[in-house]
Amino acid sequence: MKKIEHLGIAVKNMEDSNALFEKLLGVAPYKQEEVASEGVLTSFFKNGPNKIELLAATEPNGPIAKFLEKKGEGIHHVAFEVEDIVGEMERLKKEGFTLLNEKPKKGADNKLVAFVHPKTANGVLVELCQEIGK
Repeated sequence: MKKIEHLGIAVKNMEDSNALFEKLLGVAPYKQEEVASEGVLTSFFKNGPNKIELLAATEPNGPIAKFLEKKGEGIHHVAFEVEDIVGEMERLKKEGFTLLNEKPKKGADNKLVAFVHPKTANGVLVELCQEIGK
């Protein structure tokens, strides 16, 4: 794993949260994108080398809606940049981690993504992400 790529934060209202984080960080989001397959609307902020992804549910039974219902707004995941997502997934499986998906899938912000189950990572949902085309 190369570095923390971003923090994902689950929010109830994207418009209100975009305004709040724009005030907090002093920058506007550089991208907003819907990932229909996951039932989520994303919004990305970059402040120096750091990125934050806001996640709002678009489907009542999607993973973000379920997270918000169970835990409320807050940090949803920590994403790590990897050079070889398939290789990293294999390495983590050999180390005893449980993955939530067997193959990488297309995520937001031009990334392939995979997730480590929080039960095997001290309660933290870990996202692996690799830029598509690298």
